Amino acid sequence: MTTQIQPQPLAPSLLDALNILLGQRLCTHHTVLLQHGHGESHHQPAPPAAIAYVNSADELTEIARLCHQHRTPMTAFGAGTSVEGQLQCVAGGLCIDFSQMNRIIEVNEADLNCAVEPGVTREQLNLHLRDKGLFFPVDPGANATLGGMVATGASGTTTVRYGGMKHNVLSLNAVLANGEPIVTGTAARKSSAGYNLTELIIGSEGTLALITEIRLKLYGIPEHVLAARIQFPSVHQAVSSVMDMMQHGLPVARLELLDEFALKAVNQYCGSQYPQQPTLFIEFHGSSTSTQEHAQQAQYICQEYGGSDFAWASTEADKKRMWHARHNAYYAALAQVPNGQGWVTDVCVPISHLAQCIEDTRQDLSDQGLDIPIVGHVGDGNFHLLFSIPPDNHTLLRQALDINQRLIQRALAAGGTCTGEHGIGLGKKHYLQQEKGESTITIMKGIKQTFDPLNLLNPGKIF
Repeated sequence: MTTQIQPQPLAPSLLDALNILLGQRLCTHHTVLLQHGHGESHHQPAPPAAIAYVNSADELTEIARLCHQHRTPMTAFGAGTSVEGQLQCVAGGLCIDFSQMNRIIEVNEADLNCAVEPGVTREQLNLHLRDKGLFFPVDPGANATLGGMVATGASGTTTVRYGGMKHNVLSLNAVLANGEPIVTGTAARKSSAGYNLTELIIGSEGTLALITEIRLKLYGIPEHVLAARIQFPSVHQAVSSVMDMMQHGLPVARLELLDEFALKAVNQYCGSQYPQQPTLFIEFHGSSTSTQEHAQQAQYICQEYGGSDFAWASTEADKKRMWHARHNAYYAALAQVPNGQGWVTDVCVPISHLAQCIEDTRQDLSDQGLDIPIVGHVGDGNFHLLFSIPPDNHTLLRQALDINQRLIQRALAAGGTCTGEHGIGLGKKHYLQQEKGESTITIMKGIKQTFDPLNLLNPGKIF
């Protein structure tokens, strides 16, 4: 698990040209290269031959032109938080680090949108917006860059109300593999003008274009936010209440599940004393009156399914305590194993199949003697197994791979998908083929060929 692929050095003529363009912002230091050869995944690290710390769209255009001329692969790097091997430079080449392209270009309060560079993080943007009474809602958990969130088609805890990145990007400025700049949309809220290239690039994992500017939708900070925590005797009862809430049209802003093993891990990690039962974490946004009404409806529904020990919170400090367990679940799972490395599954199924899919998965884990925590964005049918695998523990890795394979087959049979939000990267190429079919994959490969005929942008991913 820890072996690194050694890249071929860049061509001397390309290295010279990049040195002239970037100076000290071109890095070939071994340790830094290793840091840029992986994200937060179990996949074998694969460092680039060099790193370009780009700081403008014009500079990126010139870098792409030079790499195209020298037939050199390019892999984009943001905050390094991807979990499906998207950052591994499997063909070596140049890693383009966007951390210095982190400017908030403009905020249009009247139109509820903003333009940012790809290296801006979601927390940075929301801190900037706070005094304007606005916020950007997509929350994948990590403080990812917005460029990385576009590339992976990120979503997260608020997707049930606000949607993921595909619902919240108006337009992209990007650079093709040959250095040609393109603009995919406008600041208007809708358009019927031609093919939707914006959504085509969202979720393409850096294989179609390199993003230089993102225009995002913004929202007013809710007048009132009410959070709730509710325990259930079983996962089936918890998820059944979720399905009922969704069918009643309750406008939940967050709807998260932690099973009993996730709460056990959190208690061990944080020294907390949460009841070790399947638990829903719910949040409502709106007026004080509407959130109270919706929370009361949710309580009635949950009680019908055995929900109990309702806890409510509306102050900032109380809400932070309320969500403490959910925010720490991933790190608590990692801490279950000394030197454990995160390995997270990511299926999404229709909500009507969610309870059975989770129960069957828990039985599969039990049959293997594993108490792996399960967490889920259950309002949209997405859930995760939080494996923690020590370095070089090939037995547990093999178990995780086998369980994940059965989990994905279960999800596909239910009409779901192999990835709700993490993407395909390196590890799910085979499952993408199963999910989409040969004809659809052929069309996808044709799109890749049109955008990047030399296969220079993040090669080896998705297909």
